[in-house]
Amino acid sequence: MALGCARAQWDIETSNTTASLRGIDSVGGGVAWASGTNGTVLRTEDGGFEWQTCAVPPGAEHLDFRGVQAFDANTAIVMSSGKGDLSRLYKTTDGCASWKLVFTNPDAEGFWDALKSDGKDLILLGDPVGGSFVIERSADGGGTWKREHLPPSVKDEGAFAASNTSLAILSDGVASFGTGGPEGARVFSQCRSCKNVSPEGWSAQPLGMFGKGAAAGIFSIGAETTHLVAIGGDYMKPDQAGGAAFSEDHVTWKAAQTLPHGYRSAVAYEAASKSWIAVGPNGTDVSTDGGRNWKALRPSAARHEATDADRDWNALSLPFVVGPRGRIGKLNAEALKH
Repeated sequence: MALGCARAQWDIETSNTTASLRGIDSVGGGVAWASGTNGTVLRTEDGGFEWQTCAVPPGAEHLDFRGVQAFDANTAIVMSSGKGDLSRLYKTTDGCASWKLVFTNPDAEGFWDALKSDGKDLILLGDPVGGSFVIERSADGGGTWKREHLPPSVKDEGAFAASNTSLAILSDGVASFGTGGPEGARVFSQCRSCKNVSPEGWSAQPLGMFGKGAAAGIFSIGAETTHLVAIGGDYMKPDQAGGAAFSEDHVTWKAAQTLPHGYRSAVAYEAASKSWIAVGPNGTDVSTDGGRNWKALRPSAARHEATDADRDWNALSLPFVVGPRGRIGKLNAEALKH
């Protein structure tokens, strides 16, 4: 299949911040939360027409909130990423007027990468400590946490806290996460029907299509029922074709035939158009065949879109996308129809 481009884009919104944004969670009904550097948390209740600047959690003025998991207009948890106790979780139940510190990384050498919820449990992913990745699970909204057992990590392997999407949860609560490093990328998954190598059902498999390197690997996994799409690349080589793979049963993975046009840090499924959308620093790509082939999205002069509307993005939670310097965009759903 020849490389091509499509016409669909992001409408740029006013965030009133210059923070680098990497966390975004859209919960529907026009409600979404975003998070970023210097303790920044934003919230909208009107579909992005206005973004409210939230109160900074206590003691978080210099923290980097790489992830946010929201539940409604009043309730959300933000995750900071950093070595040791710089990785923390703060929770609000009053629309971000106030925050409570609910969990601090107990591992001095630890580093948190992603926080997700399946509607019942919260699942927290951290880089390896003592020879294995860290998965913490909470069944009470973040009050208490239980650590799970995972297969061993390999030398210098890590997950990426680029978009809070290195961890994905399928509709049945099964979790998967992607890694990278000098030894190559792997996918860790819970497979209840497989021959597992840990008590909680975790197993790992290499995905060689993502290449090797300290800055290379899987950066994001998107889930739609049992269909998974993984994207990534090398963030030090953003213009080099990014890696991509897909799984129709969350067990067997296949390499994409046509790759995204650069390193991509986040991927998500757009149900209305049955499309997968991936974003990164140098552009946006879309797949309409389950992640097998990717086409670049380009700004449309006919629709008066900003010439840089396709690029400088970090994270997705559709219809929203966020990036550096306070960039927030909203998907033009009508444009996808073209």
